[in-house]
Amino acid sequence: MNNLKNLPTAGIVVIVVILALFALAVALLFYIAARYRLLAAKASGDGRDEDGRGFRAALLQEFEAACRKFGPDVNTPAIISDVMGRKLSGLLLCERYLNNAVSLFVTLGLFGTFLGLSLAVVSLTELIGYSNTSEWLSVLDSVGGGLLSALSGMGVAFYTSLVGAGCSILLTILRTILNPQTAREKLETRLELWLDTEVAPTLASATAKTEAGLVRQMIDAMCATAAEIRKSLVDASSAYAETTARSAARFDKSLAVCREEVDKFNAAVATFKEGIHDFSEVDYNLRGSVERMDLAVRDLSNAMREINRRMGGDNK
Repeated sequence: MNNLKNLPTAGIVVIVVILALFALAVALLFYIAARYRLLAAKASGDGRDEDGRGFRAALLQEFEAACRKFGPDVNTPAIISDVMGRKLSGLLLCERYLNNAVSLFVTLGLFGTFLGLSLAVVSLTELIGYSNTSEWLSVLDSVGGGLLSALSGMGVAFYTSLVGAGCSILLTILRTILNPQTAREKLETRLELWLDTEVAPTLASATAKTEAGLVRQMIDAMCATAAEIRKSLVDASSAYAETTARSAARFDKSLAVCREEVDKFNAAVATFKEGIHDFSEVDYNLRGSVERMDLAVRDLSNAMREINRRMGGDNK
C-alpha cells in the first residue's frame, strides 16, 4: 500500500479506471446470466413475462403473424433473433461489452506501462542532465530524489500492467463459469422448441387434415386478404380526399386572389376610360380654339392686305 501511495497521480487514475471497469463487467456478467436463465425458465410458461419486458408477448405475436402469412414454412430462429434484437437490445449490448472487456483491460494495462516508462525516462533524463553541469558535487543530494522519481514511473508501468492482466484473468474465469453466451443459446433453443411444438399446432394456419378444413382455411385467408385490401382502399380514399380538400382550399384561395386582381384591373380600366373622355373634351375644345384662332388670323391678314392696298392707292 505504501508503494501505491507513492505512485504518480496518472498511474493511480489508470488503476482506478481498470478496477471500475472490472467491477462493472462483473456486475453485468451476473446480471446477464441471471436474466437469460430467468427468461429460459419462463420461455414455455403460461404466465406473463414481467421480467422479459414484453419479450415473450412480442415473440408470440411475431410468430403468429408469420404463421398466418407463410403457413408451416416459418423460419423460427430468424424470428427469435429479430425479436431479441429489438426487445433485449440492452442485454446484447452488455454481452458485447463483456466479450471485449478482457482485451480492454490488457490494453489499459499496456497504456499504463507506456505511461510509466515515459515518466521514468523523463526523470532519468533530468538526472543525467545534472552530470553535464559544473555543480555535480553540489547536486548529489538530489540524485536520490531523481532515482525515486524514475522508480515511481517504473512502478506505474508494472502496477498498471499487473492490475490489467489480473482483471483479465479473473473476468475470463468468471465468464467461463457463468458463460452468458451459452445461457443465451439455451434460451433461444427453448424458445424455438416452445414455438414449434406448443404454439404452432394451435394456430389456425396449420395444415388442414380434411378438405372442409382446407376450404375453411382458404376462405379465412381470402377474408383476411379482402380486409387488408379494404383497409388499404379506405386509407387511400382518406388520403385522396384529404389531398383533394387541401388542393381545393388552395384553389379557392388562388381564385380569390385572382378576383381581387381582376377587380383592380377593372377599376384601372374605368379610370382610364374616364381619362380618355376628359382628354376627348380637351381635344374638342382645343380644336375649336384653333379654328377660331385660324379665322381670326385670316381676318387679320385680310385686314392687313386691305390696309396695305389703301395705303398704296393714297401714295399714287
